[in-house]
Amino acid sequence: MFTGIVEAVGTVKNIEDRPGFRKLWIDGPRWLDELPEGASLAINGCCTTGLTTGDGFACDLMRVTLEKTSLGELRLGGRVNLERPLNFGAPLGGHLVQGHVDETGEVIAVAQDGDNRRVEIGICDRLRRYVVLTGSIAIDGVSMTVAEIKELSFVVGVIPHTWEVTVFQEYAPGRKVNLEVDMIGKYIEQMLPKKFVDEAALQSKAHE
Repeated sequence: MFTGIVEAVGTVKNIEDRPGFRKLWIDGPRWLDELPEGASLAINGCCTTGLTTGDGFACDLMRVTLEKTSLGELRLGGRVNLERPLNFGAPLGGHLVQGHVDETGEVIAVAQDGDNRRVEIGICDRLRRYVVLTGSIAIDGVSMTVAEIKELSFVVGVIPHTWEVTVFQEYAPGRKVNLEVDMIGKYIEQMLPKKFVDEAALQSKAHE
């Protein structure tokens, strides 16, 4: 479990690709090399498991991870957001993030807004119903607050600090990003009768 508060930005230092499989080596802060085998690490919001290689942090990525996330598009020298798991009793600075990416979205626009930026991200129709105004969403592992919702996109405001300490500063139209919606909404939907969920979805569509 993570909080969506990025600890550091790392760099992809090596890649091994085979059909349906990828191994990544990540370079970064000293603590990254000291993580034990089996330790979890969120890389751009995707929970990965560390391997002992004698050459820093490495992780294996299965076919399903490559299909559902943007990690398959990383290249040598690419920069990634890093976060270690939340310790029980530690402050929850963002929101509860599992590191289980739901889908990738696409950056539509990045605009200056005073000292801040407004970032618009396209989202598939299946996930849109989980995005609520002023609710939480993880973008490349960063806990963000939804500032505006459009038909098939949403907007977040990015303060200067977040812009400077994450890969957000590299965002440009067309870039794929990992999205994880707030899991509380998904659990609530799962527990509700299907008829109620379907009617709520139709009402939401009617008000667009």
